[in-house]
Amino acid sequence: MSNIFDLVIIGGGPIGLNCAIEAKKAGLNYIILEKGVLVNSLYNFPTNMTFFSTSNLLEIGEVPFVAHNDKPTRSESLEYFRRVVDSKDLNIALYTEVKSMRSDEGVYQIETSKGAFYSEFIIVATGFYDVPRLLNIPGESLPKVSHFYNDPHLLIGQKLLVIGAANSACDVALEAYHKGAEVTMAIREEAIYAKVKYWIKPNIENRIKDGSIKAYFNTTVKEITQEEVLLNTPEGELTIQNDFVLAMTGYQPNYDLFESLGLAINNDEFRTPLHDPETLETPLSQVYIAGVINAGLKTSTLFIENTRIHADMIIKDILEKRS
Repeated sequence: MSNIFDLVIIGGGPIGLNCAIEAKKAGLNYIILEKGVLVNSLYNFPTNMTFFSTSNLLEIGEVPFVAHNDKPTRSESLEYFRRVVDSKDLNIALYTEVKSMRSDEGVYQIETSKGAFYSEFIIVATGFYDVPRLLNIPGESLPKVSHFYNDPHLLIGQKLLVIGAANSACDVALEAYHKGAEVTMAIREEAIYAKVKYWIKPNIENRIKDGSIKAYFNTTVKEITQEEVLLNTPEGELTIQNDFVLAMTGYQPNYDLFESLGLAINNDEFRTPLHDPETLETPLSQVYIAGVINAGLKTSTLFIENTRIHADMIIKDILEKRS
């Protein structure tokens, strides 16, 4: 049957692709199941985004990543990973969403939006960018509210509230301001996040200092309405006029998917999926996790550049088990 494989990789991001490259080198019959487009998370990054990492740190499979500048853009990264898939002739099923998984006598049956797939070995490499951390406040579901930033053109001449003070929030606030939005920031802490990139932090702090961007520190958002936003500030509640809200509050792994796959989760503040740090195998026999999801909610510790090694670790363990 064409839907039976040695290895099924769930997730077609950079680390999933890297796992496929190593699987192919090892002679394994594999398939990548991706619910959206190729490198779906990167595709949903802001249109004008520039990576914080240099291009050589994003390379996989010994395919050179050539960019116009030291740090590549979103469009350059999409082109690069398209080239990786083409040059390595990777087997990937796009728009194939995994629904559930069960084991039957050592073989896993993966139910998807396009039928069932069967395999002895599974790698879950789904990233965390698809699921935002919600504010859980009234009005968060209004059309004017988004946890994802795309293009500043929509914000020209609009009153924009940016929630957050880490890299993404500061980057968004600056780009929207420079494109003509009236930007306000709501920041829970007393200052801009200390680890904001060195080329962003002084810029946003100077814009706040000179009043170009209005910032409310030690402030949370209580409610969002069609034309206003209600803030809890140190001086009390404050209502401001508003057209759009960008809640840059971070993202998290898809725990609903983990539950449907039967992956066990640590009962701690970071909710890390249980796994062996030496092999990355989970308590489910011959099921592995790879990439940023290994850190759970501690999403600022793992990136493409320091999880590329996961592919080697997992494929090595799979080959040892098969032998």
